[in-house]
Amino acid sequence: MTQWERLQQLDTVYSQRAFDLYNRDEFPMEVRHYLAHWIEGQDWERASRDSSQAAFLFQVLLENLDNQFSRFAQEKDSFLLQRNFRRYKQNFQKYQEEPYTLATIINWFLVKEREILNDAELAQQVSTLNIHVCVCVCVCFFVCLFKNMIHCFIWQVMEHSIRCLEEQQDEFDFKYQTHLMDCEAKKMQVEGLQKMLNALDKCRRNFLSDISAMLDAADILCSALIDEELVDWKRRQQKSCIGAPDDTSLEHLEKWFTQIIECMFQLQKFLQKLDELVGKMTYDNDPILVRKPPLKSRVDTLLTHLIKSSFVVETQPSMPQGRGPLVLRTNVQFSVKVRLLYKVSELNHVMKVTVSVNKFRKFNVLGTLSKALNMAESMNGGMVADFRHLTLKDQKVGGGGKGINDLSLSVTEELHRITFQTQFDYQGLSVPLETSSLPVVVVSNSSQQQSAWASVLWFNMLCSDPKNVKFFETSPAATWPQFGEMLSWQFLSCGKRGLDSDQLETLAIKLFGKQQSYDSCKISWTKFSKENLPDTNFTLWVWLDGILTLVKLYLSDLWSDGSIMGFVSKGKERLLLKKKQNGTFLLRFSESIKDGGITFSWVQYANDGTPSVQTVKPFTSTDLKQIALPDILCNFRIMVAENIPVNPLCYLYPNTPKDQAFGKYYSEKTGGKLLM
Repeated sequence: MTQWERLQQLDTVYSQRAFDLYNRDEFPMEVRHYLAHWIEGQDWERASRDSSQAAFLFQVLLENLDNQFSRFAQEKDSFLLQRNFRRYKQNFQKYQEEPYTLATIINWFLVKEREILNDAELAQQVSTLNIHVCVCVCVCFFVCLFKNMIHCFIWQVMEHSIRCLEEQQDEFDFKYQTHLMDCEAKKMQVEGLQKMLNALDKCRRNFLSDISAMLDAADILCSALIDEELVDWKRRQQKSCIGAPDDTSLEHLEKWFTQIIECMFQLQKFLQKLDELVGKMTYDNDPILVRKPPLKSRVDTLLTHLIKSSFVVETQPSMPQGRGPLVLRTNVQFSVKVRLLYKVSELNHVMKVTVSVNKFRKFNVLGTLSKALNMAESMNGGMVADFRHLTLKDQKVGGGGKGINDLSLSVTEELHRITFQTQFDYQGLSVPLETSSLPVVVVSNSSQQQSAWASVLWFNMLCSDPKNVKFFETSPAATWPQFGEMLSWQFLSCGKRGLDSDQLETLAIKLFGKQQSYDSCKISWTKFSKENLPDTNFTLWVWLDGILTLVKLYLSDLWSDGSIMGFVSKGKERLLLKKKQNGTFLLRFSESIKDGGITFSWVQYANDGTPSVQTVKPFTSTDLKQIALPDILCNFRIMVAENIPVNPLCYLYPNTPKDQAFGKYYSEKTGGKLLM
């Protein structure tokens, strides 16, 4: 399928862009349509630089127009097309002396078509993935627009303009010097020189205006790229650290940063060329002397801002078998990866990145503390420094206290940042770069990891400012929608399924009582992690984390396939089961066991038809280590009349036969052990 045919199959928005593209006189749409195969088979980009190739293609184009004219002459109802093609050929004759100009025009149109196709394809991909549609399309549009301003037709125009400037200047300089040596010069010569100088001045001013316009576009793009898309990526990465299923790929950002930075360096070269022209010749009111310095300052400022923003932490600090990202333990190795989003081969293995740790407690950092950004450590050849074997060691602080930390904070509420520094030196630009990890919690023994992970969850749920290491001095409360979403991510991470609306409502009722809406309800950091639940000796987080651990280690398959109802109150459990047939049962988490427990309840009917709900003692990790829950359900027996053991479990709520629900999980040997 030709490029032209693909354009005609696009959605209305993009097909309209193609229509608007050809709504001009330089290259008629009818010529593009009827000569599509031949046009796309030629190398117009080469012809725009090669006069002989351009002349050859120009002659073949005229022949093709003649041939198409002849075909129309043989067809009925083609009179208007026949007339149009005669006119098109006459219009193209003006390029007889400069066929490369026509080649440049045709190449420009083909490039613009490819842009439309690429934009349509990207929009389709973004729509399919449902990832930040508005921002991505907006940024991609601006990147494509700016890149094509530089790399396509306008770039060629600007390079042509700078050559014209140089040629005009050389011609003027030659004639002016000749005039100075000719004492008998006539007034006509002076007037001619003045006209040449006026034309040169106009050309310089126009060129400076073009650069200013490009910088205006670059300002808009940088704002979208740095202040919106990069900020949004950092927030997605932050949420992904606590289980959110967000895309944290850097592929698009790296592509966008690389393209715009390369474009800015090209503008820098144009400005340097102006310096060369001024060095050869200047004059009164030369616009370059006045307007070029602020333009250079704008280019340098934008470049510096872009390059500083392009240095990011790609993978946050984590231990190989830790509780989760951002929880570190002293004397245990951890890894972290940084990336420069400006991908340039000339800097491969050149930029050295150093690592350090700051605030509250003092640490010695052990391991390889300096690594070069290199393309070998990345799957797609990005500029990466991967620190895989770092270790933190406590420094001894005089007096045996907690260093400079506020004594009101526990160790698991102390937040630390790992900082990375490097130096960017390229094409005359020197910029110191620094980036830091999200705040990490550093513990000294494994028993503190549960509390440390609670701190990581709370911070990254509520705070989007990674520099706020004093967050827990005045920790804000979480709204129920925030809290519920975070909890759902935890179950998604441990068991591949989040919490549904019924499970979330059960938890909300447990925390706030029955409400018409829970959106305005809030839970404090203290209630989450420090205060014990009513009638227990453990906190809300300890209870939830025990359940999460149980799911992760022993119940992930059952949780993933929806077999476990999980969070349901005893009252609602009875209400649900009493409406079902005899032997219907459900699985729920225990509310009274600190380290996580799961139990099941079933309904049975007396001879008079009265329903009753029975519940077994919860099973803990100690039990599930010995026998899997599906086997427990299969082998479960109770004694009925005449001491006959019977399995009362028949249907998983609401009405799935037990063996159908759990048969695929049964072990090969299921004994007849009595469990009640």
